[in-house]
Amino acid sequence: MLEPLVARVLDTEADRVVPPSGFTARLTVAAAAAMAFLAVFAMALSFAADRLSDRWSEALARSATIRVSAAPDQIDRQVSAVMAVLQTTPGVDASRILSPEETRALLAPWFGPDLPVETLPIPTLIDVTESGAGFDPEGLRLRLTAEAPGAVLDDHTRWRTPLVAAAGRLEWIAVLALLLIGGATAGMITLAAQAALAANGQVIRVLRLVGANDAYIAKAFTRRFTVRAAIGAAAGAVVGLAGVALIPSTDETGFLTSVGFEGLEWLWPLLIPAMAAGVAYVATRAAALRALKELT
Repeated sequence: MLEPLVARVLDTEADRVVPPSGFTARLTVAAAAAMAFLAVFAMALSFAADRLSDRWSEALARSATIRVSAAPDQIDRQVSAVMAVLQTTPGVDASRILSPEETRALLAPWFGPDLPVETLPIPTLIDVTESGAGFDPEGLRLRLTAEAPGAVLDDHTRWRTPLVAAAGRLEWIAVLALLLIGGATAGMITLAAQAALAANGQVIRVLRLVGANDAYIAKAFTRRFTVRAAIGAAAGAVVGLAGVALIPSTDETGFLTSVGFEGLEWLWPLLIPAMAAGVAYVATRAAALRALKELT
């Protein structure tokens, strides 16, 4: 008869250890919501950087450009010589001469759409597509020097390497941001838990008098703060997903990528409330056990 009664009293008192309202509750929910909101955008940036790296690598890996500069009376002959060299080069899948319209489109971002390509001494550009095995760029350069001295090969290596490296660094920065957000969340929840423990020192002493041990009291704090963090993170994640969905897509060339999620990537932010609850559980339990040892 006595033991069930004591158990019910302990459950009621343990639930009162953490106040259901007040600044600790608001701080926990607000911190979790804000961090979840930022985590959604950091996650979107990480996925966007990964797509950007793959797109740049794929777009530039199997292509090259040959620029032919010569006097007007020699340009046609040198272009024909370059095309003949490319037809007999192992590893070249296809090659074509860019039209004036395509050249104008390439230069439009710098000189505007009305650039008079036909009246300017602009080199003739030849687009080269590699086969799976690829070609030997140094060997092709030597052949071009002998057959068409005005031809210059650009295999995009100097463009591809720094672009892919930059996208990779951007992805790591996004991952680091996620880790910092998790650490900041743990710190804020730890401060809120410590404040709640300090404010309820008298209640904790009463609980100890009626038989509650520190593990039981810590469990009460852990349960309450974990639920608060999960609720706040869920709200922040929903708002963050709405914000990402409202970001307009500006990719018209296929070379860039928009910040956001694609396909199954939209499911990843749904894990943020669970991760926030896990962070809150670990941080609150550690803080509670440490604070309870200091209370006499």
